[in-house]
Order: sequence, then C-alpha cells, then structure tokens
Amino acid sequence: MTISPTAFQQMSGALVHFHLPTRLNRIDEVWSTRQDEDESISRILFVGDGEGTLMVDHQTFMVGRGSVFLAEAALPLKLESKKQSPLRGICIEYRSFSIDGTSAYGLQYPIPLQGLTTDILRIAGELERLWREPQIGGPFRLQQLFIELLKEIYREMESRQERWDSWMERALQYIEANFEKDLTREQVAGLANVSPAHFSRAFRKHTGRTFNAYLNMLRIRSAQTRIVTGSGDLNTLAQEVGYREGLYLSRKFKEWVGVSPTMYQRMPKRIAALNPNHTAMLMALDVPPELGVYTPWLEHAWDKREKQVGAGFNPYALTPHAYHEAVAATLPDIILSYDQAEENKRLLPIAPVLQIPFKTMSWREQFRLVAGIVHRQSEAEAWLSQYDRLVEGFNDQLDQELGERGTAIVWEICERRAYCFSGSFGRGSQILYDDLGFHFPSQLLAQRIDMNGYLEAEIESMADYPADYIFITSLPTFPEGQQRVNRLFQSQKWLQLDAVRKRRVYLLNQPELFFGFDPISTNAQLHELMDVLTRDHKFA
Repeated sequence: MTISPTAFQQMSGALVHFHLPTRLNRIDEVWSTRQDEDESISRILFVGDGEGTLMVDHQTFMVGRGSVFLAEAALPLKLESKKQSPLRGICIEYRSFSIDGTSAYGLQYPIPLQGLTTDILRIAGELERLWREPQIGGPFRLQQLFIELLKEIYREMESRQERWDSWMERALQYIEANFEKDLTREQVAGLANVSPAHFSRAFRKHTGRTFNAYLNMLRIRSAQTRIVTGSGDLNTLAQEVGYREGLYLSRKFKEWVGVSPTMYQRMPKRIAALNPNHTAMLMALDVPPELGVYTPWLEHAWDKREKQVGAGFNPYALTPHAYHEAVAATLPDIILSYDQAEENKRLLPIAPVLQIPFKTMSWREQFRLVAGIVHRQSEAEAWLSQYDRLVEGFNDQLDQELGERGTAIVWEICERRAYCFSGSFGRGSQILYDDLGFHFPSQLLAQRIDMNGYLEAEIESMADYPADYIFITSLPTFPEGQQRVNRLFQSQKWLQLDAVRKRRVYLLNQPELFFGFDPISTNAQLHELMDVLTRDHKFA
C-alpha cells in the first residue's frame, strides 16, 4: 500500500516516453481482465458510475464514481458491482515506448485513486466518445486527448504524494476503503509499518477515537445511508457494512444512533442540507431542513408562500471550525451534500453524509431520492406530474410559434471567463434540452464538453460557438468584464451569427435564479424561458 521511491521514479520518468492507446473497452457489472505478459502494456481503469469492489492481487478495494486504477497489464483485475448500483466505466490499454529502446513504463499507483477532478472525468468521457466515433475530432484529436489524460492523472498523483508520505493518512484511507472487511488494529498498523502500540496512541490523538470506535463509526454511518436509500434486510445490510449478522448490527446501531435500524428508517429525519439545491428540494416537499443554504432568490420565492424555514447559514463565509459547529448544533439525523465536497469526511462524526452525485443525477432523480428520505414520494410525484403538464402545454405553444426548435446554447459570463453548460449542469439547459426539445450544438461535442459537463472559454471567443438560440443567464458586474462583453457584442463575428441577426439572443441576467438545479428554481426558469421565447425580448 505504500509507494516506494522506485515506483514513483518510474512514474516520473514515464512521461518522457511515448504512450500509444491500443484498446478501449467498457466495463459492466461483473468484469475482469486477463494477465498480459507484455511488460510494455499498461491499463487505466475508470469508474464513471455505480459502486462496487476491485480485486487486485488478493487485495480488495471499494470503488465508485471518480475512481481510477493504474497498473501494468500483467496484473489481472476483477470488478464486481454492488446490488442496485451497477458499475459503469472504461478500461484503456496502452503501449509504452522509449527512444533508446530501454524498458518503458506506464503510470502506476498501488491503490485506486478516488475523487478524481472533473477535468480527468471529462477528458476520459470525451476520449471514449472519440474512440467510438473517431471522425468527430479529426485524425489527431484522440491521441492528443490521451496525452492530456495522462498529464492530468500524473498531476493528480503528484498532488497526492505528500499525503502518502504520512503513514496516518495512508492508514485512514485504507480503513475508509475497507471498513466492511474484518480489519484489525494489528493489520492496519502493519500496513502502516508502525507498531500496534504506537498506532493506537497516534490514531487516537489524530482522530479523537480508538481504532475500533472509528471503524464502528464508518460502519454505522454507512448503514444509516443505506437504510434511508432503501437497503435490504438486516442480515444483508450487516454483511455489507462489515458485521457478521443483523442482531449484532442492530445492537451497535442502537449504541451509536440511539434507536434501532427499523425505527431509524421510519422516524422523521432532522436534515442538514449543505447546498441550496437540496434545501429547495426539501422546501418543495414542505419539509424545510433543520439547517439549509438559502440564496436571496430562494428566500424571496419562499416568502411568497408564507412558509416557515429552518436555520440558514452561508457555508462560504465560515471557517472550517465554525462550519462544523453550525452543522453539529442542529443535531441532524442525516446530512445532504454533493459528492466531492471537501467537508464530507469531517462531518461524519456528527451524522451520516449522503453524498449525492451532481452531474450523473438529474434534478428529478435527486428530488425523488430526497423525497424517499423524508417519506414524501407521493408528494414528489404529484409535483413532477404538475410540472410535466406545464411543460406539455408550453411545448404545444412553442410548436405553434417556433415549429422545429433547432439548437440552443446557454452561457454564464463571469468577470474573466464564460461558461457554456450541458443538460446535466443546470443553468436552464436541463429545461431546454430535456423538456422543450432544443438540441445541444453538435460542433461542441468535439470540444471539451459533453452532456455531463461544461465548456470554459474566453469571453471574446463566444462567437466561435454558434447556435440557433443563445441564452445568457449572467453578465459581469465589474467594468473590465463589462467592457469585454461590449467588445464581443460589437464584434463583426458576433454580429454575423444567425442568432444575433434573427434576434434570438436572450439576455436573462438572473444568475441566482438560473444557478438553481432543483424543482422550485427549475419551475421558475421554465416560466422565464417561455416568457422570452414567446415575445419580443431585449437582444444582444
């Protein structure tokens, strides 16, 4: 589990060699590789969705969305999905060469890297798309993308090297990845290469808990999140989180939570929602959280209904300690957060953290998940049915006024950069592409964007991305950014766009409204989009 100096030197030297992708396969629920004796071949295994286990040389690791494993092809791999969470991803094989004919190595890392950056996931997704349809990006785009992918992974490995220099961080990461196994203090101390006695003293000083208490916390928190998302019977649940049978889990669960697993499943939950989207979802279900993040727009929208709200806080204005104290003070039964949020692990001692994927779950899927936690599934379905009827009526109106929709692009212009969003990132794009029949511009598929991300561009280069309809949800507020936007709007290239000439550029400039990716915001965004699409509107 440690990284030897030799191994890292091989990583460091790998990028001076040539690396050529030779095969790309999709992975599914149960997937394995065979051993390949060719030492010049390496593998990169990406997990894009789901949860499961990766078995490597008699070791088992938990993997999920955002995991990547790097190894030579001589090392056989096996993946197995968890129930109701099938693994999806890709495996890339590539061959390494050196200029002088000496041995060349690909990137290697002893355990799966977890929580990859969005850049790495985006490049991997685009690489898979080009592998299937190489004509999209031209003859050299695929090779260029693969090198970009290696560079981003290498940067990520370098950034994590400092953490690997700490045996405590290594031990914690191993425990968190393997808590469902029969772990012992002596086993983990041996992996960390320290004595059990020293391990116990240092571990308690670092975490505030004994090894067994920390292990039980991880298991009980995992059991809580599984219960609220619809886990199976108690014995199955016990084995999934690291206990041998349900009665023992029930006893430990009551020690930690204060109630039995059955009671926990049925009882009303005190919820801390750590972002405005999940706060709004609870508000739409008439179950305001004990602690929520409220934007001024959301507060104003809720004031109109004369409904009570829970305590609010601004996570961006608090120190880590104050953030932790604010959440702990509300005594939540469960915490809602997005995956990849840095504070998630630090909040586990307070309550289980349900980490909800952002870009792989639509707002509808997230809404249904949140509704299940608070036992409001029927209310959520009624809300969605009403929204769908509204969409149906608006589409009838657009059929009469616009006919075939054509392409649409959504821009958010900040002070220095502009961002274009796909349907999975909100900003109104989920409505245009999923509900109102507009199409994502096909030329953007060859750029650094897909249906799970966004494109970052210079403000002046927005004219390089034409569409039949252009929506601008936010404009700069400082003079420098405003001047750049004015130059764009006065440029010949912008003025020649069909959308500009046909008066189909819509300056919405409501960033707080269009930032929302939730039922309340989406409903308001729908009305705003229909308002500008069905009458003369200010255009750029």
